[in-house]
Amino acid sequence: MGDSNRSDLMSGWLVRLQANGYRLTDTRRAVVQVIASSPRVLSPLDVFERARSEYPGLGLVTVYRTIEKLEELGLVQRVHRPSGCQAFFAASPRHEHMLVCQVCGRAEYFSGDALDKLMADVGDESGYQVQEHWLQLFGVCKICQAKSA
Repeated sequence: MGDSNRSDLMSGWLVRLQANGYRLTDTRRAVVQVIASSPRVLSPLDVFERARSEYPGLGLVTVYRTIEKLEELGLVQRVHRPSGCQAFFAASPRHEHMLVCQVCGRAEYFSGDALDKLMADVGDESGYQVQEHWLQLFGVCKICQAKSA
């Protein structure tokens, strides 16, 4: 995602927050800017450390609360890392699945349309009426593979 797209993303998030009754404080803007501009998944502590360099008065509680609001509005997606530590990434506006690099944390979405048949088969075999799914794949991105070669 280019810089102008990330800037548009940030602006859109701020508009959504304000439209839903949330004040646009400088610290909240800093949290939004850090997450919206990152090509990597970020833990709340990562967000705190990056945003605090610009806003020393930022509290970790503000980071958690802002992330919670962004998640409630569907603007960020929670990433359940294999290590158990949760991180967050800008949500896709479409139903897509996520690839996350276990080395650098870079994340990207893919459509995964072939999963429709799998979901139908799982439903048939289990008797469940599958209503939604969420898939995150973890591996090593091309950049990190090239660095280790």
